[in-house]
Amino acid sequence: MADESILKAVKEALERSPKRNFKESVEIAINLKDVDLTNPKNRVSEDVILPKGRGRPLKVGVFATAEMQAKARAVADLVIPSEEIPKLAEDKVKAKRQVEAIDFFVAEAPLMAGVGKSLGVILGPRGKMPKPIPPGSDPAGAVANLRKTVKVRSKDRRTFQVPVGMSDMSAEDLAENIEAVLNRIRTKLERGYMNIHTAYVKTTMGPAVKLELR
Repeated sequence: MADESILKAVKEALERSPKRNFKESVEIAINLKDVDLTNPKNRVSEDVILPKGRGRPLKVGVFATAEMQAKARAVADLVIPSEEIPKLAEDKVKAKRQVEAIDFFVAEAPLMAGVGKSLGVILGPRGKMPKPIPPGSDPAGAVANLRKTVKVRSKDRRTFQVPVGMSDMSAEDLAENIEAVLNRIRTKLERGYMNIHTAYVKTTMGPAVKLELR
């Protein structure tokens, strides 16, 4: 169960958000302090698996050899056979279109170097370089985890946002997701919560409600 103060803030944010005829994203805004973000080592860069999921479907692509392709097609949204990687790199328009349509990628470990060489210029700037998985393995577990994953990136900014779910999720589930993200951020900061000036939760178009960090 999530911290009561976090749950209270989430409930307030949902209640104060004007009713829309569409689902809004729920996100938290983090404001850091006393952190030198000009040094890349101090930046927050984490992939966090949300315990209650994203609340919306995420798309996952797999770079696969012939051995894995059948398994990958059963669970992934896009399968790129290893022999097609060089061809895809030659068609920059198609490559960009496919990359933009996918949230996360995985690749069999032996293919990582080839993917980086051929498509790194497209995948890298978009933060979508694939995560390696063992050759010939079943990608189902990795794909399932990525569908519940959120990227937490401060880059060189003291203030950054992290999506934690959708407005039709329960306050309890959203609070658990928020706690998971905050706990990961805390462990990556030298002074933990002391390096967080403020944190807020809000829906896309709703007012921000302050989170009390303990």
